[in-house]
Amino acid sequence: MTQSNYLTIDVEDYFQVSAFEGIVSKGDWDSFDSRVVRNTRKILTLLDYHNVRATFFVLGWTAQKQPDLVKEISGRGHEIACHSYYHRLVYNLSPEEFHTDTQQAKDILEQITGNKVNGYRAPSYSITKRSLWAIDILAELGFRYDSSIFPIYHDRYGIPDAPRFSYRLPGQNMTEYPISTALFFGKKIPIAGGGYFRLFPYWFTRMALRRINKKEGKPFVFYVHPWEIDPEQPRMKEAKALSRFRHYVNLNKTYDRLRQLLHDFSFGPLGSGPV
Repeated sequence: MTQSNYLTIDVEDYFQVSAFEGIVSKGDWDSFDSRVVRNTRKILTLLDYHNVRATFFVLGWTAQKQPDLVKEISGRGHEIACHSYYHRLVYNLSPEEFHTDTQQAKDILEQITGNKVNGYRAPSYSITKRSLWAIDILAELGFRYDSSIFPIYHDRYGIPDAPRFSYRLPGQNMTEYPISTALFFGKKIPIAGGGYFRLFPYWFTRMALRRINKKEGKPFVFYVHPWEIDPEQPRMKEAKALSRFRHYVNLNKTYDRLRQLLHDFSFGPLGSGPV
C-alpha cells in the first residue's frame, strides 16, 4: 500500500465507444438513454468510501450536456482532464480537425470548472506512430501531460516499442503517462484496466500490478469507464461479434473488482505526478 498509483476514469457513455461507431452515428447520440450520470456517480460514491482521488478524462460532448456532473466530479476533489469532444480516433482526423475538436472540449471543461485542464487522453488510445503529430498540437494548446500511448500491439492502437513508464515527450514540456503493462517472460501484458480488467481473473490482475509496484518499484496507471460497471445497459445487437465480446465480457464483475482494487492498492490523480 506504500506505492501510490494513478487511477483514471474515461467519462463516456456506452453508445459513444469506438467499437460501436460503425453502427451509431454521432447525430443519433441524443436519442439514446444516457446512463453516464448514474454510473459515474456510483463510481464517485465508491471513491469517496475509499478516500481515493482520481483523474476523470471527460468527453466534451458529455460535459456540454451534463455540466453539473463535471462540477460534481471536480467538487468532490477529483482532477478533470480532456477526452476529446466527439470521441473520434485521432488517426482518422486531419491535424486541423484534431485541433478544433480538442480545443472545443478543453474550453468547455475549463469554462465549467473554472480550472485549467492539464491532461489529455485520446479516444481508444489512438495516438499511434501515424498520429504522433497530435503531440505537437496538445503542447500548443497548453496541455502538460498526455495519457494516450499504449505500449502494446493491438489492432486499433498501440506503439509497441514506447516506454512502459512515464517519460518526457521528446521536444516538449509534456509528460506521457502510458497505460501500464506487466512483464511476463519478456512479453508485455496489458493489465491495468478496461477490457483487460474484465477479461483476466482478479487474482491475476492483482498479482501483475503488485509486480509493477514491488518488483519494478513503479506506479501503474489504471483506467475504467463508467459503462463498465453497468451490466444492465442496452445491448448493441448489430455490432460485430468481436466488438460485442470486448464490450460486454464480465460487465457484471467490474464493480466488485474495482472495489477490491481500491482496497488492495493506493491511488491518486495523474495531476499529482511529475510533469
